[in-house]
Amino acid sequence: MLTAEENDLLCRVTGDAPMGKLMRAHWTPVCLVEEVAEPDGTPLLVEALGQRYVCFRNTEGRLGLLDELCPHRRASLVYGRNEECGLRCLYHGWKFDVDGNCVAMSSEPENSPLHGKVRHRAYPVREWGGFVWAWLGAEEDAPPFEPPAFCPTEDTPVAILKMRIPANWAQITEGQIDSAHSSSLHSSDMKPARVKGAAADETSWYRPSTDKSPRMQTETTPYGFHYAAIRKPIRHPATHNYLRITEYIAPYTSLIPPNASYNVATVIVPVDDETTHFHFIAWGGEATPSTEEWRAFNHVVPGVNLDARWVSERQAENKFLQDRAMMKEGNFTGVKGIPNQDVVMWVSMGAIVDRTSDILGASDLAIVEFRRLMVDAAQRVAGGGPAIGTEAPRVPHVTIASREGVYPKEQDWRELGKDSGNVAAE
Repeated sequence: MLTAEENDLLCRVTGDAPMGKLMRAHWTPVCLVEEVAEPDGTPLLVEALGQRYVCFRNTEGRLGLLDELCPHRRASLVYGRNEECGLRCLYHGWKFDVDGNCVAMSSEPENSPLHGKVRHRAYPVREWGGFVWAWLGAEEDAPPFEPPAFCPTEDTPVAILKMRIPANWAQITEGQIDSAHSSSLHSSDMKPARVKGAAADETSWYRPSTDKSPRMQTETTPYGFHYAAIRKPIRHPATHNYLRITEYIAPYTSLIPPNASYNVATVIVPVDDETTHFHFIAWGGEATPSTEEWRAFNHVVPGVNLDARWVSERQAENKFLQDRAMMKEGNFTGVKGIPNQDVVMWVSMGAIVDRTSDILGASDLAIVEFRRLMVDAAQRVAGGGPAIGTEAPRVPHVTIASREGVYPKEQDWRELGKDSGNVAAE
């Protein structure tokens, strides 16, 4: 458990909160490329870390990210006209290009001293892996953009679903790094089977273990931490372990152990202290589903299960549309879709979970490590120190990989990937 002060350090991101400062020391995925795909299209309201911005693609296809409110009289540029390589405020016609330069002032005389002097705050942006990434810190501090672990090359296949969740970022992240819950919450979708390693088809995921009580081991890394969930496998239980190794890359990304068809990751970005954009990602495998297939598999389809703001039809007010008849027929949760099952848990905790009174067990070792790591990291930033993941030795994110498989018991999971001779059991 945490103290109330530590819980605030972990959860709060708005204003001058240390965790928000920590996050602004990293490139932030602020929206999906598909949301701003059209040149001269509708400007997009972007919300991240308690701030509001406007994103638009200009006539030439360049992306711009500006503070939402026009610097003239503070009207929202989200309603502006996106035309002729600029975003024009409806109120008085002031127009800004993607670099924040004011290129027109309809309400001012031609010889106004304001011409050529007004500049709006614009943020560096990059398109990569289906996301628009922005540098939200001081512009002079921006490091070169680094490809994320889930998209090492521009042509890496990536499928993303997005949901807007009324819950704090930390309790969602704890869900992603918690291997123990999958054996219960997702048991109707992640099924034990006599497979060599994790597998997937168009209906379910499969695992080579019936063990619901994994042993946990963790190790801190320069970019966050990783851990192994160690289970008894169905085959060779006397001589082998089933290992699932999860990577947490602070502050936004978790790499979940893959299956034989594709890799899995999550990207979790706070909107504010009590709201989060959750992204569930399939990537990098020859059988990586399309975005449409991925969203359908998870029952998270815009226009069907989500509204235009990525808000799910499943809410606490309608009991998340839980189907008790389906539960009586054998489904564990009565909720279709792996992320939808998670959302029920996250939202049911309240917008910010009270960590001063929760009771943790042996299977919560990764949760303990996450809390310790990020509270310490926030305290360090509050004291004027560097943000986690920004110091030497820097580990390129594209070299970080989650893993899973059945291995001999003497295998040290920390060494997997370092020696090409490590082979999972056949």
